[in-house]
Amino acid sequence: MAADSGDRAKHFPAIEKKYGQPIKYWLSELANLDDQKYPAQISFLRENHGFSQTHANAVVMFAKGSVSSKRHKDPADYLKKLDKQCAKTVTEIFKAIQTKYPELELVIAWNQPMLKAANGYVFGLGVQKNHILLNPFSADAIKKTLPKLKDYKINKHTIRVPFDWQIDKQLLLVLVKVRFTELPSK
Repeated sequence: MAADSGDRAKHFPAIEKKYGQPIKYWLSELANLDDQKYPAQISFLRENHGFSQTHANAVVMFAKGSVSSKRHKDPADYLKKLDKQCAKTVTEIFKAIQTKYPELELVIAWNQPMLKAANGYVFGLGVQKNHILLNPFSADAIKKTLPKLKDYKINKHTIRVPFDWQIDKQLLLVLVKVRFTELPSK
């Protein structure tokens, strides 16, 4: 699978073909809404012109000056932008998993670091303002480990841990093991 460049303009030929106007037209329409926030501009394109979310997002974000959806060129670049303690914890989390599963590739997807197997995403995380959200890509993995999670804040699909989290290697490996059972065969 080819890596996505993140270039928003790659959508422009399809947008022009599908919606019948050149990109300059759509950018000028958005210029009339420059006092509006992102959701209003997206709604304008989706509700009034039938844009898909992807196409609306590409045009709105381009109009706002964001020519690429990529914020990080690779996991190392992602880590460089984090607080020192947080970067250390994130590194330890991925190391704990990759020590047991060295075949997993650490990639950036959705602007977050993720571990990917040949047949799908296995584990990811997101750094928030005051915590790290662990994402095993599996509500089932969270359900199956609930007794071990009693001291954590659990969201629908994520587990919140502090920046200075003492890595619970066993928990991480159980989450990954459950996720592996859900992935399709190669």
